[in-house]
Amino acid sequence: MKKEGYYSTGELMKLAHITKKTIRYYDEHNILKPSYVDPGTRTRFYTDDDLARLQQILLLKALGFSLSDIMEMTINDSDTHFMVDSLNLQKKLVEDRIEQLQIVARTIQETAQLIEDGQSVNWSKMLNQIHDLGMETSMKNQYQNASNISARIHLHALYSRNSQSWFSWIFQQASFAPGIRVLEVGCGDGTFWKENENSIPESIQVVLSDISNGMLRDARRSLGARYQNFTFRTFDCEAIPYEDASFDLVIANHVLFYCEHIEDACREIARILKPGGLFLCSTYGKEHMKEISWLVSSFDDRIVLSSTKLYDRFGKENGKGILSPYFSEVVWRQYEDDLTIPEPEPLISYILSCHGNQNQYILDRYKEFAAFVKKQTTPSFHVTKDAGCFLCRK
Repeated sequence: MKKEGYYSTGELMKLAHITKKTIRYYDEHNILKPSYVDPGTRTRFYTDDDLARLQQILLLKALGFSLSDIMEMTINDSDTHFMVDSLNLQKKLVEDRIEQLQIVARTIQETAQLIEDGQSVNWSKMLNQIHDLGMETSMKNQYQNASNISARIHLHALYSRNSQSWFSWIFQQASFAPGIRVLEVGCGDGTFWKENENSIPESIQVVLSDISNGMLRDARRSLGARYQNFTFRTFDCEAIPYEDASFDLVIANHVLFYCEHIEDACREIARILKPGGLFLCSTYGKEHMKEISWLVSSFDDRIVLSSTKLYDRFGKENGKGILSPYFSEVVWRQYEDDLTIPEPEPLISYILSCHGNQNQYILDRYKEFAAFVKKQTTPSFHVTKDAGCFLCRK
């Protein structure tokens, strides 16, 4: 049976070089649905757009994405940022895989040389290097976090009322001076420094730290060789491997509320600060982005965007009480801003990037949810921002 302007399942599988079983699987799992199904014969038909979508799916699969990843990436075709961000995620994973294989190649070469020289071989070291090849899952989780952070930064960059970016404002609060020694804990991918690169005094010494090796690799690649005064180290800010009074300035940008033991982190940071040194730590207040929580709960009251309210752990309202035992002076600075969002796609990407259960209730009803968000953003959707930083003197 032929339908003008459409491809049959057989034609589609020949064009895409896949089996009919694969096409049926994608249909059954809502990854690629036919544009038309004959009501009498139940024959499926596909358009040129369906073919292009299928080719996109096959490319992403060849790049190593799982089908669940692909479903999330392609479900919102109009948000190109979401797709680009996901592709950059996979690029980083490939780069890390290359680094791992280079390490293993060096280990093999060193082992072969030891054998040739008649020396003893550390087989345990060799085995540990090979086991490093099994890190893809943990790296992917690290980079998925980076991808989610990027989606949230993107929303703020597009629609913030304050013309001064968050990172620029934080840099201004820190009052950088020539010759100081700086530590950033939880540096992520180094965006703070990248966005302020033209303002960084040349003579300062900077240590960027994160608990995630993947994040530090991102930061190192992003900042590059130009930042010769930068050192990158992996450690937990609850146990900082530096001597007392080592730094003039410590920065924790949206970090403390993720610490398992916040008091231990504060104690360590106070310890490694010089007398009179500054600790800058940013956080949220309880009003932050409250309209987005209202939006998703109005669509489905089972949705919770975060299992933990971060500001309850360390926020504008309770932060001074947590910090005061460790610092002689604690002052709050408010970042004055809000969002006016006139289109749904970046807002949807933001929502899907959150740490809650939203994907469980949204992905299967995506078109319905997109229509709901579009209605809410017509003509625009206002979002409160309630964020700032504590400036703490030792």
